[in-house]
Amino acid sequence: MIEVNELTKRYGATTAVRNLSFTVRPGLVTGFLGPNGAGKSTTLRMILGLNEPTGGSVTVDGRPFRDRPRGLRHVGALLDASDVHGGRTAAAHLAALARGNRIPRARVDEVLREVGLTAAARRRIGGFSLGMKQRLGIAGTLLGDPPVLLFDEPLNGLDPEGVKWVRGLFRRLAAEGRTVFVSSHLMTEMESTADELVVIGRGELIAAESLADFAARGTRASVTVRTRAGVALTELLTAEGGDVRPLAADGPGELFAVTGLSSTRVAELAFEHRLLLDELTTSRSSLEEAFMELTADSVEYGATEHGAPR
Repeated sequence: MIEVNELTKRYGATTAVRNLSFTVRPGLVTGFLGPNGAGKSTTLRMILGLNEPTGGSVTVDGRPFRDRPRGLRHVGALLDASDVHGGRTAAAHLAALARGNRIPRARVDEVLREVGLTAAARRRIGGFSLGMKQRLGIAGTLLGDPPVLLFDEPLNGLDPEGVKWVRGLFRRLAAEGRTVFVSSHLMTEMESTADELVVIGRGELIAAESLADFAARGTRASVTVRTRAGVALTELLTAEGGDVRPLAADGPGELFAVTGLSSTRVAELAFEHRLLLDELTTSRSSLEEAFMELTADSVEYGATEHGAPR
């Protein structure tokens, strides 16, 4: 378990993280989300004791990580897959980590096999692709068989097969009762993998809840309506405050997407004005839509519709 309590980090006049509190529980995959510059990497580094907090505290299974002399037995972390000596072979790199943490040498071969790098064990890392470096970094996190695992953008450079493999790996690790904390900007992958979310913006907590609850907070749910009274229904829903957008219809009548009104209210208005509806369905906000909406005020660097800075 990771427990973050009122964590603050300042660099001069800049506050990167402010009074941040959340808990990452075992047995779940927890996604760590936020816009660029939100403070995610700084928070991960403070969890690992690489950056000293200005205020607050963070513990891993009840103790600061710095208090654990054989760190890889307690926490496996991948912060930057490219931050590795390119002149070493994959096997030598992992063997050095194993020696420093009193992990049996046989474990090196086991994790290389698990991440699919057995054939590349004697190759120098400098010749690896980014995807291979990601796999090597993941091997390093697994080396000490730790109960807590942290990953910062672990899917960068992976091909579709690799993404699918990592998704299954995270779920398996969580099913084994481990704490799995994953920072990523890939919303579709988080939607497929995460059970819980911690979302921050400008260094402050926006949400710490289940993925389903966070997605449900988005207000961009839309109602799809099919009717043969398109003009009348459009005028009625627009007057009620709804936004009505025509869709390509592949059947009888006209098809519209309606936002700003619930499906119940659309049905009530159609009934009251005796307008026949052939179809009425509701689609909830996706994780990406909810994220964009709920972090809109926390985006540090954005662009206008035409790509100019704003």
